[in-house]
Amino acid sequence: MSVVIAISNQKGGVSKTTTAYNLGACLALKHGKKVMLIDIDPQANLSEYLGFVPDDKPTMTNLIMTTCTNGVIKPYEVMSAVRHSENANVDYIPADINLASIETFMTTAISRETILSRILSEEVTHNYDFILIDCLPSLSTLLINALATSDRVLIPVQTQKFSMDGLQALESLLSQIKNTINPKVNLLGILPTMSDRTTVSRNAIDTLTEKYGGMMFSTAISKSIEAAKSTETGIPLCLTKGKLGTEYEKLTMEVLSRC
Repeated sequence: MSVVIAISNQKGGVSKTTTAYNLGACLALKHGKKVMLIDIDPQANLSEYLGFVPDDKPTMTNLIMTTCTNGVIKPYEVMSAVRHSENANVDYIPADINLASIETFMTTAISRETILSRILSEEVTHNYDFILIDCLPSLSTLLINALATSDRVLIPVQTQKFSMDGLQALESLLSQIKNTINPKVNLLGILPTMSDRTTVSRNAIDTLTEKYGGMMFSTAISKSIEAAKSTETGIPLCLTKGKLGTEYEKLTMEVLSRC
């Protein structure tokens, strides 16, 4: 049975997409796991990172539209939207800019909170070890769908001033989803990102640790130009000899130990 992990923070610029890509790639390339990445962010940065080029095949926008219209979607329709990244050795379903306008359409759909769950049915996901969902940075119907579908939630948090902003709202939403729609969902962990040697960064990590204790990953992802280079080349950081590659390998080990 696959483990579905939502990677979410309502603040942007926290290395959410970088983490989704590199965690997925490391699980696949270093640990032989079958991984599918799901992009539900209208910015579609993950899709671009994966090398997606628009074609005639469906995207997540099309899958959501079909599910909203018909109430159900057949597994073969979902699988027709799946692409493969050779660089990361993962399958993925891409987003596109039209996903930004789908929210309005979703609000009128019956059982709108479970649209993504119907798309990612057992028939679709059973061949995968991990499904990683790159969420959009807002408290929205799409995010509610991601949390309603997931087993675990990984929250990247930039270790800078105001790093706690938005966390309380996301925690509250997660609690509501757990109590009403998806009792199996739990917090996987808080991941410190954009870490450096400044006092501000150290204080942010201390504050997070004080609040979350054992839910903090011991791995912190450093602030580095390596991440930007990886997004340009599409080469997973775990295939490089840099510091970030080592950090994402350590994070992957922690994720495996918690799942």
